[in-house]
Amino acid sequence: MSDSKKRILVIGGVACGPKAASRVKRLLPDADVTIVEKGGIVSYGACGLPYYVEGLFSDIEMLMQTPVGVVRTPTFFEKAKGVKVFTRTEAVHIDRAGKTVQVENLDSGEKNDLTYDKLILATGGYPFRPPIPGVDQENVWFIRHPDDADTIVREIEAQNMKKAVLVGAGFISLEMSEALTRKGLEVTIVEMLDQVMPAVLDRDIAAFAANHLRQMGVRLVLGERVTAVGGSGRASSVETENQSIPADLVIIAVGTRPNDALAKDAGLLCMDRGGIVVNEYGLTSDENIYAGGDCAVCHYVDNVVGAPLYVPLGSTANKAGRVIANHIAGIATPFSGITCTSIVKVFDYTVGRTGLTEKQARSLNLDVESTTWAGGDKPHFMPESKPFIIKMLANRRNRKLLGLQVVGMGDGAKRLDVAASAILFGGTLDQLADIDIAYAPPYGPPLDPLTTCAHVLSNKLDGLAAGISAFEATERIEKGDVLLLDVRTPEEFQAMQMPYDVVHIPLGALREKVDDLPRDKDILAFCKISLRGYEAQRILNGAGFDRVQFIEGGLLGWPFEIRVPDQS
Repeated sequence: MSDSKKRILVIGGVACGPKAASRVKRLLPDADVTIVEKGGIVSYGACGLPYYVEGLFSDIEMLMQTPVGVVRTPTFFEKAKGVKVFTRTEAVHIDRAGKTVQVENLDSGEKNDLTYDKLILATGGYPFRPPIPGVDQENVWFIRHPDDADTIVREIEAQNMKKAVLVGAGFISLEMSEALTRKGLEVTIVEMLDQVMPAVLDRDIAAFAANHLRQMGVRLVLGERVTAVGGSGRASSVETENQSIPADLVIIAVGTRPNDALAKDAGLLCMDRGGIVVNEYGLTSDENIYAGGDCAVCHYVDNVVGAPLYVPLGSTANKAGRVIANHIAGIATPFSGITCTSIVKVFDYTVGRTGLTEKQARSLNLDVESTTWAGGDKPHFMPESKPFIIKMLANRRNRKLLGLQVVGMGDGAKRLDVAASAILFGGTLDQLADIDIAYAPPYGPPLDPLTTCAHVLSNKLDGLAAGISAFEATERIEKGDVLLLDVRTPEEFQAMQMPYDVVHIPLGALREKVDDLPRDKDILAFCKISLRGYEAQRILNGAGFDRVQFIEGGLLGWPFEIRVPDQS
């Protein structure tokens, strides 16, 4: 059989599957391409579900439409793409030797064998169901499918729901917390670990996201394990090891697991913890079977991370579909790997990460250095300038950028994408700082925040900047025997202060007052964003002080209590 006459069978019709099928048909017009999908709809944008619940668009069918409003039905795929689609059809067994897949029509119960030359597994993932009582009751949802979002919207109105409890503090819960708050519900998030987004963010960056959630009215219950969903057939509470939280609506969002059962049953190589193992072309341990999307694991872009990673994202799934289709058609375009780039809108904040977190890097025994920068995303004179925070991580040995995290109202997405590109291409801090980022005041300052942050981290690596994080500073303060040096202006000092005893010397007066400071104590300098804090450290170093550091991010990057003096 010629390549153009290949029989391509795709199992799964949400993201990777339709992308691969459509691409194969474009490259091999004579190929026989078939998609088998267990559900009743295909090719929908699951990541848009929280925004439908919030009410940003009123028709759930928009998640199944093309940009011009055509619904991607089986008929659409057959007429527009030349691809056959069988919905409500489950693949139950793969016969690798015979190159057939047994499928069952879920409406009629009829079973058939479909033959293939190349098989693509795009079976996706499924929401993890914690082994606790009560999760199968009414008014408990797992957000994965348009039907889930649609029923939530209907039932909120029909039952006049007032209280929502979200179990887990990952992407879905943070997005849904905003959606439900906007709909007037009282929202509580319960997370068994002591921070939000524990699999994505370091605790210092997570603290800012948590503070903003609280400011927007979301109650956070961190460090408590859920033991049950209370109720008698219908959820009425979420029970933790410490308390009972009333609930009209419960959403369980404690992670996604790869749907790899079909692959395991067929004897394909899978990770012990789940996920089909594939190479850079999406090929499994069988030369005629591919896999991609949320059912498969991916390799990281840098070999510092040895084991494959499971990071389920719609963007990665679509890329995988293209890579797989290309390889089937004889076009070798190996996938470079993932940088774990993730982003979420949390009310007025952008929260995201690319590359490794500091916790991950240290667990890999990498010699790392980090810094935290805080400031505006545009020049201070631009009225639309908004504050945000960057945490940057680099390898001490080769100065390569390892990771970046952002949080705040400013445009963190732009900086995240630039950093992801730098990590993909193995860029160093010096190369990152040299990137010719577009400049004009409406878009950013002359030295972009990303550039400035790279400069600060370079200064730390070169022994010039002695910055410490807000968390480390707090630990030092609580132990005592440190002097806090506030180098802001008198006007700034009167507006807000740290809730500790501080010595206030404006930076412009510091050179004349160095002798007023003790040389036998650790000095922690700071200002609004700690640019002047760093200047103070260098001034004191030049005057012979050798126990001086500055608090990175200053007061803008301080996630703890800030005191506002009584102005009366």
